[in-house]
Amino acid sequence: MRHKLLDLFPFLLIGDLLLPFLLAPTYRGYHHFTQVMSALGNPKAPLHVLYNIWLVTLGMMILFCNFQLYPLIVEKSAPIAVMLFAVLCIYAAGACILSGFFPVGETKELKTISAKIHGYGSAFGFMFLLFAPLLTGLYFFKASHGFWGVFSLICFVFSVICFSLFVMADKPAFQGSVIALEGLWQRLSLLCMYLPLIALCITNQRPAAD
Repeated sequence: MRHKLLDLFPFLLIGDLLLPFLLAPTYRGYHHFTQVMSALGNPKAPLHVLYNIWLVTLGMMILFCNFQLYPLIVEKSAPIAVMLFAVLCIYAAGACILSGFFPVGETKELKTISAKIHGYGSAFGFMFLLFAPLLTGLYFFKASHGFWGVFSLICFVFSVICFSLFVMADKPAFQGSVIALEGLWQRLSLLCMYLPLIALCITNQRPAAD
């Protein structure tokens, strides 16, 4: 039996990374390397409503996909299935749905209630998603997919590095250096978190090798 939502899941994750490149040309002064993706949802961005709708939609779709993914993971390991399920739920709720309903301002400063909800929700969501490559890697080893297990653990290491640089990016000591490119580090960390999930969906949509 094929899981239609899991067929869609990889495209949703890829779309999340690509959409900012489609919306950015309408927002004068926006720079992918130095600004976070959620800046496209601030009220001064011409297509902010579209981006915020996307975040809410993405979060809801991740939740739906999560319910189809769980029974596949639990066949190999119940603890991994429970933890990955929780990770994806928290990311979908905090970094996607809440962030879409409560957009951030032009900067990361938490001056308004909306910006504070967005900031904390997004922070918790990203921190939990950080463990998705690790959990996915453990699952792949349980399922005897050694290559994808190693691939996921490599993605986990790089996601930790990129996320750490993203957190450090707005610190005064690093201004003017490559570390200050928070938009770049955010995108790279997300890419490393998403890739194992994409592999997880793809490998679960075809029969296991003999």
